[in-house]
Amino acid sequence: MKQRIITGVIGGAAFIFLTVLGGWFFFALLLLLAIIGFKEYTRMNGVSATHPLSLIGFAGMLVLFIPWNDFGWESPAAIHTLWFLMFLLFTVTVLTKNAITIDGAALMLLGALYVGYGFHAMYEVRNADSHGLLTTCMAFGAIWASDIGAYFTGRAIGKRKLWPSISPNKTIEGSIGGIVLALAIAVVFALVYPDIITIGRALLIGLIAAVAGQLGDLIQSAYKRIRGIKDTGTLLPGHGGVLDRCDSWLIVFPLLVMTDLLPL
Repeated sequence: MKQRIITGVIGGAAFIFLTVLGGWFFFALLLLLAIIGFKEYTRMNGVSATHPLSLIGFAGMLVLFIPWNDFGWESPAAIHTLWFLMFLLFTVTVLTKNAITIDGAALMLLGALYVGYGFHAMYEVRNADSHGLLTTCMAFGAIWASDIGAYFTGRAIGKRKLWPSISPNKTIEGSIGGIVLALAIAVVFALVYPDIITIGRALLIGLIAAVAGQLGDLIQSAYKRIRGIKDTGTLLPGHGGVLDRCDSWLIVFPLLVMTDLLPL
């Protein structure tokens, strides 16, 4: 627990500092997390970093992650990127005479999208022309409030298991507590910044952050259980890997961008 607290404080402080700085500092942080996260993804699927599937998937992840417009280049259409990535992965299965299977190809396509666009959405929110830091803090605040509310509510009054076959410690009461606290934090932002965000929109953001965030956690838990591993990596002692820590973020931020709820 001591190690977990120390790692959490140091890692959290560094993350907050770079998030506040924004710009290329935040970009560099997310790029590092995306690279490590994709490496964890390939490793947990039993694919080495130098395997053709990993290399193609890694390239696709980077294309989906990089904010091309900020480099002065036109951003490739996401559907074109995904199609071409699919084509390359299918081609590898043919050239290897199915030594590399279509199942393996599908896993790399999924990983590139999951990691690449997930971290890209975080950069897109933070780098918005107006209120980028505020909306980023609001989204993270609601996600973390959901985690905290779920943990302490579950510890205090949790009795009914939420999904014992996937995550035996999570409870329905804890899940509800997380949703309530996330909604409360979102409303606080709306009350402090009424000219930027309405209470109605804040409630929707809080709801998505809590529900989708908890689903993101369960998705990663289910995947780790299938692969028979406890953590996706060892980057953060006591906390696991990048995908362990960012599982909620990778689901919530794309949803908030796609629903156009954040005032970007």
